[in-house]
Amino acid sequence: MTGGRAAALGAVLLSVLVVPAHGAAADEANTRTTSDGSAASAGRQGAVGELPAPDRAALRDVLRTALSQGAPGAMARVDDRGKVIKAAEGVADRTTRRAIANADRFRVGSVTKSFSAVVLLQLVDEGVLDLDAPVTRYLPGTLPDDRITVRHLLSHRSGLYDYTNDMFAATVPGFESVRNRVFTPQELVDLSLKKPLTGTPGAAYSYSNTNFVVAGMLIEKLTGTSVASAYRTRVIAPLGLKDTVYVHPSTAIPGRHAKGYLTPDEAGAPLVDSTEQTASWAQAAGAVISSTRDLNTFFSAVLRGELTSSAQLAQMRQWIPVNSTQGYGLGLRRRDLSCGVSVYGHTGTVQGYYTYAFTSADGRRSVTALANTSNNSAVLTTMAGTLEAAFCGKPAAAKRSAAPAERHEDIAPAITRD
Repeated sequence: MTGGRAAALGAVLLSVLVVPAHGAAADEANTRTTSDGSAASAGRQGAVGELPAPDRAALRDVLRTALSQGAPGAMARVDDRGKVIKAAEGVADRTTRRAIANADRFRVGSVTKSFSAVVLLQLVDEGVLDLDAPVTRYLPGTLPDDRITVRHLLSHRSGLYDYTNDMFAATVPGFESVRNRVFTPQELVDLSLKKPLTGTPGAAYSYSNTNFVVAGMLIEKLTGTSVASAYRTRVIAPLGLKDTVYVHPSTAIPGRHAKGYLTPDEAGAPLVDSTEQTASWAQAAGAVISSTRDLNTFFSAVLRGELTSSAQLAQMRQWIPVNSTQGYGLGLRRRDLSCGVSVYGHTGTVQGYYTYAFTSADGRRSVTALANTSNNSAVLTTMAGTLEAAFCGKPAAAKRSAAPAERHEDIAPAITRD
């Protein structure tokens, strides 16, 4: 373990919170450039001192709207410099009618990608991984193109086809066909490689779960342990995340949890209880289970530089444009809100669960929101409003129109959801 890595873990264990000097200031520039020369867009400042107070009423209104659009339950938690705001509406279980609450665990979907990226960046800090080395240096024979680097995986620029586009083209039948299956990572990669690359490695952003399946393979190869063990020893234990687990390929969510309900493609068809599944189709791309409290703690720690060196956090925050209001770094999303503030974290979709988990540039205000449904674009778009309520305050504080509707999910990202 390098001295920088040991110091970072020591800071976590001692609960010493350090805000990197490059934190909010790094996003003031108009543009940035990644180390391989590609253009990267900058975000806006998001230090807590500049933010309006969270709007509790607006937060609750967002959750109630999600219920009116078909979510059985929805909840959100804001952590703001020691102050906590919780809101919850609807049910965690449609059969028992138990109310949903922020104490409930849930499947976080692609928020898992941020966990995977952090572990790999720690390995960069330790000198055992080079972001700009070909993946085949570490996993010989796994990929067909030596131009694909580790950085390309973590920024979704590898060109590797996303196998979930085919797996979940039909939502419920696709899910039922895999909910109890256990895949090896190589089997998932092989599904991707049945299709040609979607673009030149290192060129355009193109979201693909395949990238983070390969990231999981790198974690296991370079640490000599399982993905579950790497998450536990490098992230979960140091941060004291009491609700965060990686149980793949077990199918149950341990402890108190919200059930997930998948919306069928056919209008009017009943929701499908999708709570129990192996999540083996996702693995290091989407199989973590957590809570609103733990995800706020995690992303706050990421942005404060508690889990990596400041140099690797800077790499994580080199943004590739996604659209007019979003950028993607290394396993980290940036979203630009209507009040001119940028926030950092990840979205997550897994059958029956939508997650938004984001924090301010200095890591001092965080929000995680969850609706226990999926395949419902109206709910997906609505839940993004929790970010506006948490970071922009009252609607009057908005300086421009809200972001466009969400039409693509983190699974089967090439399929438009109307």
